[in-house]
Amino acid sequence: MKKAITLLFLFLSFQLSAQIQLKVLDSDSKQPLENVRVKAKGGQILQTNDEGKVEIQSTESTLISFAKEGYESQEKTFSPGEYEVYLDPVSMSLSTITVSAFETERQLLEQSASIALVSERDFNRFNETSIVNSFNTKPGIRIEERAPASYRISIRGSSLRAPFGVRNVKVYWNDVPFTSPDGTTALNLLDLTNIRTAEIIKGPSGSIYGAGNGGVVNLESKSDPIGGRLSTDFMTGSFGLSRFRLGLSQKVGNGGFDASYVQQKSDGYREQSAMDRKVFQLGGFFPVSEKQEIRTQLLISDLNYQIPGALNADQLAEDPKQARPGSVAQNSSISQQSVFASFSQVYKFSEQIKNNTVLYLNTNDFENPFNLDYKKELGFGFGGRSKFTFDTELGGKALRIIAGGEYQTSFTDAQNFGNRGGVADTVRFADKLRATQGFLFQQAEWQGSEKLLVTLGLSENFSSFEIDRQIDASGGPLGLQKRKFDPILVPRLAFNYQLNVSSSIFSSLSSGFSPPTIDEVRTNEGSLNLDLEAEKGLNTELGYRLGKDRLNFEATAFYFQLKQTITTYTNSQGVVLFRNAGSTDQKGIELALDYVLIQNQTGFVKDLKLGTAFTGHYFKFKDYQKRDDDFSGNDLTGVAPNTLVSRIDLRTAPGIYINFTHQFTDEIPLNDANTIFQDSYNLVNLRFGWAKWIGKAWELEAFGGIDNLLDESYSLGNDLNPFGGRYYQPAPTRNWYGGLKVAFNY
Repeated sequence: MKKAITLLFLFLSFQLSAQIQLKVLDSDSKQPLENVRVKAKGGQILQTNDEGKVEIQSTESTLISFAKEGYESQEKTFSPGEYEVYLDPVSMSLSTITVSAFETERQLLEQSASIALVSERDFNRFNETSIVNSFNTKPGIRIEERAPASYRISIRGSSLRAPFGVRNVKVYWNDVPFTSPDGTTALNLLDLTNIRTAEIIKGPSGSIYGAGNGGVVNLESKSDPIGGRLSTDFMTGSFGLSRFRLGLSQKVGNGGFDASYVQQKSDGYREQSAMDRKVFQLGGFFPVSEKQEIRTQLLISDLNYQIPGALNADQLAEDPKQARPGSVAQNSSISQQSVFASFSQVYKFSEQIKNNTVLYLNTNDFENPFNLDYKKELGFGFGGRSKFTFDTELGGKALRIIAGGEYQTSFTDAQNFGNRGGVADTVRFADKLRATQGFLFQQAEWQGSEKLLVTLGLSENFSSFEIDRQIDASGGPLGLQKRKFDPILVPRLAFNYQLNVSSSIFSSLSSGFSPPTIDEVRTNEGSLNLDLEAEKGLNTELGYRLGKDRLNFEATAFYFQLKQTITTYTNSQGVVLFRNAGSTDQKGIELALDYVLIQNQTGFVKDLKLGTAFTGHYFKFKDYQKRDDDFSGNDLTGVAPNTLVSRIDLRTAPGIYINFTHQFTDEIPLNDANTIFQDSYNLVNLRFGWAKWIGKAWELEAFGGIDNLLDESYSLGNDLNPFGGRYYQPAPTRNWYGGLKVAFNY
């Protein structure tokens, strides 16, 4: 009998020791959390009970993941035993957000630059067809969409020289340079599926990112898979909108991969404004060892969109849906197919030294019939970026040194034809193009005291382009022409002082430069403006941040001086040309306030959040003489002096949510003389829906929304200084959308 009792005791002891017993709690309230989805590596999905408890049978250390709506996901290794696990409610407190701006991961309160963070939650507040609405809720940032998929980015007024496309702003995607070496960025090749978060550095950041006075946009799509997930979305809406997405995320060993395919189509609000985009992405994550981590990315994009063109005031009043005369007959449009592949490695030599290296290769097939001509380009490019991070001490204080370099080059066969009814006619001129840019960068961050962080950065930049004219039907000279810009040193000095655990002040003095792109030098009518100079800027900035409990507040004031400003004008044939136009003075203030009025994961209203963002950009031409006209003292073309964005977000226990956004935009000068303005307007967007986990594995969401609720007439991207008064690119009137999302976690 005693032996039997002893064996039973040993058996029960072994069973207890073969279990991982977990109790999951809210990190703020310390209350147990029910229905948390818990998954051990290689096991099935479990759920916590009403006491927050769950048991996992295991005799060895096991990797376990935790997920619950409204909380940050977590992954951790446990040995057999009893544990308490604390989950953090989803929060955007400045005291907890970590960003990687200027190549150093620090809490936002410790960063000494003006940085806007756009999260997945920001993207999901709108229709998810583009990045426009989510980016435009941030102070100092404006993205324009002149037609579906035709983007223009303005950070602190930097769209002055971008009549079309993205210029003067440096874009990275998963740490890889996405901006071409000629200074342009095909941002429209990405679908919103390919972006999870975006960090936007406002103002010149050349000390570590190279060319571009406007700022830097760091886009991230990578995520480390927790278990497996299969998901799909479908959306439909006004003007023939349809969008379908299929995604797969799979954990493999300690790494994994994720893949997605998305197709988005629309007929467009205006005549000749249809769009069709297909994007496939495959990403891999491979932790080779504790020291080495490898990531891969493959992006294949097929984009086709029509260009309706700008209207004059009479045409706008007659019918804002019409295309510019000639656009339909000439099939004004863009067809672009691109492949972008990258390889990155992080290697930790020691606790103090690590290296991050990325390499990329891309191809591009571009075709652009336009009212005046027909352009074809076929090209490829490659490049990379490598940085070393070294943590040490100086004078007994922490010192972080970052050093590295970036190099890019591209080769393009470019041909311009006549356009006869949307078909390429005889060749007008043809060139072989090469663009190269590169720079070395160094940065030191010294923790002078517990509260003071001093940053000193410097980069040495070089850039050049070659235009080898093969054909010129007008009889112009043939042969190779080169433009090599003098090496430019770009310094930055910045300070961050923490007033207490929840607030800080920061300041910086930074310079920047932006050489002309090949498209600005080589225009559509065949002329070459090799004398166009690089813009050079100097920015002074002072800011304050507060991140406490449910309140975030940020205020920034800046003064940016720009010399050799590149501006646009249009000749009598309607061709956009470029010139250096003296200097500008750009003074501004940017304010952002976010407040969580209610946060209660156990109540009916789980959270109620309010937010507002104000942008005051008071930009002037300082010295601008054009022929007999002196525009010195005029407001900078294309910049709204004041914008105000207000947001209300409500989420309830049954899963019902409402997102409300109001944006006021001040009147915008449309020509350098300041005689033509776009009227101010109020844009209201609304999204509502129901999102819920069903059981342990299924996620469902049904949603709908209304854009431009007030049915305002406005242009989201006017043409500046156009010939014939064609200023206006009418944006869609009131329109709706709706859809369904389904995901299965296994």
